[in-house]
Amino acid sequence: MNTPEILLFASGDLRESANKICWPAQAELEKSLTKAVEARGRTLRRAHPYNAESEHGFLSSQRAGMNAFAGIDPDAPVIVSEAVWQYSHHVLPGLMHHRGPILTVANWSGQWPGLVGMLNLNGSLTKAGVPYSTLWSENFDDAFFLDKLDEWLATGTVTHDTSHVREFDPATAAAQSKLAKDIATDIRRNKVILGVFDEGCMGMYNAIVPDALMAPLGMFKERLSQSTLYYETTQVTDAEAETVLAWLENTGMTFHFGNDPATELTRAQVLDQCRMYIAACRLAQDFDCEAIGIQYQQGLKDLLPASDLVEGMLNNDDRPDAPSRSGVPIRSGQAIVHFNEVDECAGIDGILTNRVHRALGQPVETTLHDIRWGDMDRSGTVDDFVWVFEISGATPPAHHIDGWRGTESLRQPEMYFKLGGGTLKGTAKPGDIVWSRLFVDGDVLRMDIGLGSVVALPDAETERRSQATTPQWPIMHAVLHGVDRDQLMARHKANHIQVAYANTPQDARDAALTKAALAAELGILVSWCGTPL
Repeated sequence: MNTPEILLFASGDLRESANKICWPAQAELEKSLTKAVEARGRTLRRAHPYNAESEHGFLSSQRAGMNAFAGIDPDAPVIVSEAVWQYSHHVLPGLMHHRGPILTVANWSGQWPGLVGMLNLNGSLTKAGVPYSTLWSENFDDAFFLDKLDEWLATGTVTHDTSHVREFDPATAAAQSKLAKDIATDIRRNKVILGVFDEGCMGMYNAIVPDALMAPLGMFKERLSQSTLYYETTQVTDAEAETVLAWLENTGMTFHFGNDPATELTRAQVLDQCRMYIAACRLAQDFDCEAIGIQYQQGLKDLLPASDLVEGMLNNDDRPDAPSRSGVPIRSGQAIVHFNEVDECAGIDGILTNRVHRALGQPVETTLHDIRWGDMDRSGTVDDFVWVFEISGATPPAHHIDGWRGTESLRQPEMYFKLGGGTLKGTAKPGDIVWSRLFVDGDVLRMDIGLGSVVALPDAETERRSQATTPQWPIMHAVLHGVDRDQLMARHKANHIQVAYANTPQDARDAALTKAALAAELGILVSWCGTPL
């Protein structure tokens, strides 16, 4: 690749408050990246300007991205650099039509975070069939990054080690095959409905599974409007909402209430969340949805507090009763699978997990997490790289140390949620987990699956990691078996990863094999990742 000039793009948030606050981190990334590129005799030039009025240099809309790409040579090499969460559809149209080499780059930081934004863009490019390379670094001066950057500048591509990925052989799950086939037969015969409260949350093109790929599985979407959820929320009575909140407080959950709704969590915000919880259960019942996905940040942010507390309650077997309109509890004592941010890949995965774990007598609670960041354990407790998995609230309290008693609620950050709402924060308990991810690669539905452990870290180390990310949100300290940091980053095609606990290491292996066999039986292409079976 002999081109002397590389063009730089930065995709940002749709919310200008976030773009303004997060810009300094992006500017620092671009400074370090420019230094690395120029040290190699090339020029890195921004393809769109810094906006002094907006006080940031992000592409903050789809049209802005289209306009930026319209003004460049379609064969030019481009780098999309990310230090923040970003909306992939701001740059995806331009990248879909671009002919030159594409490199996505993120800073190794949990702050806003660029890693999550880049992984979402990578998954979206994969689904769209757009060739790209990807890199990540903490300071952009380490040998790993610089060697791979040299490779991209020379060839237009970057190679990574993905030897941890192997095609799943159903013969390895012979003992689990009957259960897998029974569940697959039931799904295909009786069908499954996923309630989707508007698709395409936050530009996540990779999170939309085409109907043609779902139908062969026996799964179908009930396309619901968020306006319906808003309306149903307004129909829940004060007494019904108060009953849910009283249940939460009686379990020992802690709410950090204040008085200023602009910056603090208020009781009125949480009561609105309790109304939304009941409304979501009623709509799941109305349309017989086995799982539902609420859009979360974007769709309802101007009307209601955040949905995170709602999502965590839904994902837990032990949850407050949600009365039907006639007063009968809806699916009492059973989780209603919720897929955060309407990530349909996670929704399908959550259904498979729930079916398998319930049949095996294993914990059914499951959630997606962002692959937020990771670091070596600085306390010396665990001699390993430990991931920070973190999502804004969909985590079921069954995943937390001390369950509901170990769960607290703080106000969502105001730069994202002007109407507030409580999080569902806790530290994930130590134990064995199955991790997985469904993703669309071209026109094929695939699953990566493997085993891992949640480790216990001292309070000071947990707090360090929490403060390096978003301290209001729940946190999981995860070690993936047989998959190192760079291997996961090279392979993973999404910002999200699905996790579920099992009671013992053998139970985790059995659950993972059953789920892999079930996915394969349904026609999903499965890869086993990590320690061989």
